[in-house]
Amino acid sequence: MPEVVLGIDVGTSSTKGVITHADGSVVASTREAHATLHPRPGYVEHDPEAVWWHDVVAVIARLLPQADGPVVAMSVSGIGPTTLPADADGHPLRNAMLYGVDTRAGDELAELTVRYGADEGQGSLSMLGHQSSAPKLLWVQRHEPEVWARTRKLLMCNSFIVHRLTGEYVLDSVSAGSCVPMFDMAARDWHVPWCDEIAPGLDLPRVLDPWEVAGTVTAEAAALTGLPAGIPVCVGSVDSFVETAAVGVRDPGDVMVTYGTTMGIAGIASRPAASPVLNSAPGMFPGTFILMGPTATSGALTDWLRDISGGVPFADLLAEAAATPPGADALVALPYFAGERAPIWDADARGTIIGLTMAHTRGHLYRALLEATAYSARAIIDEISRAGVRMERIVAVGGGTRGGLWPQIVSDVTGLAQHLPAQTLGACHGDALFAARAAGLVDDRTVWVDIADTVTPDPRHRPVYDELYDVYQQLYPATKGLAHRLAALQTDRAAPG
Repeated sequence: MPEVVLGIDVGTSSTKGVITHADGSVVASTREAHATLHPRPGYVEHDPEAVWWHDVVAVIARLLPQADGPVVAMSVSGIGPTTLPADADGHPLRNAMLYGVDTRAGDELAELTVRYGADEGQGSLSMLGHQSSAPKLLWVQRHEPEVWARTRKLLMCNSFIVHRLTGEYVLDSVSAGSCVPMFDMAARDWHVPWCDEIAPGLDLPRVLDPWEVAGTVTAEAAALTGLPAGIPVCVGSVDSFVETAAVGVRDPGDVMVTYGTTMGIAGIASRPAASPVLNSAPGMFPGTFILMGPTATSGALTDWLRDISGGVPFADLLAEAAATPPGADALVALPYFAGERAPIWDADARGTIIGLTMAHTRGHLYRALLEATAYSARAIIDEISRAGVRMERIVAVGGGTRGGLWPQIVSDVTGLAQHLPAQTLGACHGDALFAARAAGLVDDRTVWVDIADTVTPDPRHRPVYDELYDVYQQLYPATKGLAHRLAALQTDRAAPG
């Protein structure tokens, strides 16, 4: 029987798993939905036991009976960077605080920025923001001292699962790179003096690259999951980065645009690239680095409009938007419904729709929201280019690529062509590729996904989008103060007591 490998990705709203052969062909796949917790404004959490571990066990249980050969390796990716304080045995001490969408540590972020100033950029080569775990670790010390007193380990989504499966306390270099300013990205190692200052008493995980083997499945984990004991488990990484490997975005000049609940744009460089408004990280392959701009919302906006429209099918909304002219008859939106990450990094930014008239319809609104994400993508792409990262080949992935309208709008707004893979199974497919490497079934240049189509910009639409992009750029500075006043009122009303 042919050997097979297992890849699992724990996402924001669901966990996906896949079993493949060594050529990437899918034997079986499954998905497990889960809840994201929002206990207070700015707090975004996952229960690591009820979500991460539960989902992984459930996905494995559904996939293993469908395997047509022995499972010889696995890898796990997850949302990130997350911040999960754990005790010396790796047991979670609270819910995990999610990536940059969790903005609770604003005061701590401001303090660390003042304390380390420009110096943090010299070593980390990345901006200090809500995406970093460091402010959240400081927040736990101040707001949950009883938790911090027991904290010995910092786990993230993939490293929590890896620890549970293998007993190894490791973290991938990409996720570690998000621990600004605690990690020296150029050296790919911890900057111990700053770690001791920011998180005293914390044991630092061993740092490995995502494709490396963290350990093997223990007998205990095998009994809990049904996995064969002793098979290698890769370190894995953040889901959006692992997906770059799955679709062959690996060489300098390659760029990946992810159309999902949020949008991420990642450019591959041959050397570290520093930017004051983007995240830098070690690359998924040797000798590469990533410069990435994530947004706070993207597909979440379309979900929102569908929900308040009574759950109308997306196909209907897409048809209405497609029937609306480019520019949505001069309707412009700021997509900051959950604050914004790159490039403005403002947790108190708020969504805005301007230009509404009685002539505008639901289709106009839907198209305006798609165009708002495209304007956001253009702003991030401009920053990636400004940092000196080449953009020679753009690959688009994610559920939002289906139907064609959304990537066409992004190409029209940015003026850039996008290549669409024949299939986009997500990060779990990249995890399976890493597992195949760990098992010696493929080499480090193997790519499993072929390009099926290319979206090219329509030059007829560029004039209207250039004009409305100028409006978009001016709209945030013009409304920032008002948005912050409203955000303060919303926070006050939602506060306990």
